[in-house]
Amino acid sequence: MDGIINIYKPRGITSYDVIRIIKKEFNFKDKIGHGGTLDPIGEGVLIICLGNMTKISNNFLNFDKEYIAEVLLGVKTDTDDIEGKIIEEKKVENIDENKIIEVFKSFEGEIEQVPPFVSAIKYKGKPLYKYYRKGIKIQPPPRKVIIKKIEILKIALPYIEFKVLCSKGTYIRSLCRDIGEKLGCGGTQNKLIRTKVGPFRIENSVKIEKLKNEGIEKY
Repeated sequence: MDGIINIYKPRGITSYDVIRIIKKEFNFKDKIGHGGTLDPIGEGVLIICLGNMTKISNNFLNFDKEYIAEVLLGVKTDTDDIEGKIIEEKKVENIDENKIIEVFKSFEGEIEQVPPFVSAIKYKGKPLYKYYRKGIKIQPPPRKVIIKKIEILKIALPYIEFKVLCSKGTYIRSLCRDIGEKLGCGGTQNKLIRTKVGPFRIENSVKIEKLKNEGIEKY
């Protein structure tokens, strides 16, 4: 079977867990892969490629992506998201709405971003998260990414919810960390929903349980 499925990945499982579920549930023996990892804390659009379509899976990496995220101010973690170990906490005070808007807008355009220590970026053939699990911190080099649009959706300090459209290679965890740094209190990603990968949208995605109940061919 060859095809592409727009899966709604739930929070709490890895992108490879989704592949394992499909393999087991449908006794799938052909090649299967995904078009771009979504962190365990993340939910939303995950492109799954089946059979011969795995040959074009790398094409999806070049698509722009859209997310709805929430930053928790006043908290720094070792993974740059709420599931990591807290390494610093500060009170969130004397930050007005105008300052928040100004800081968020300052990230629009081409920026240099340092990816998290815990990521799928490879060093000497192994992803950085494998080194980190062994207690080895390897600082990835900064990379240029493009924040095409960033929009604040809700301010309820210490939480700020926002929507972002960005280029390939952008880490929203790093964006949350850097926003917190620029506001002078630190910050970490509290939630993440991927709403779009190129032409694939969250409203057209299928949840795993529905896929199991209705069959893979339908989607």
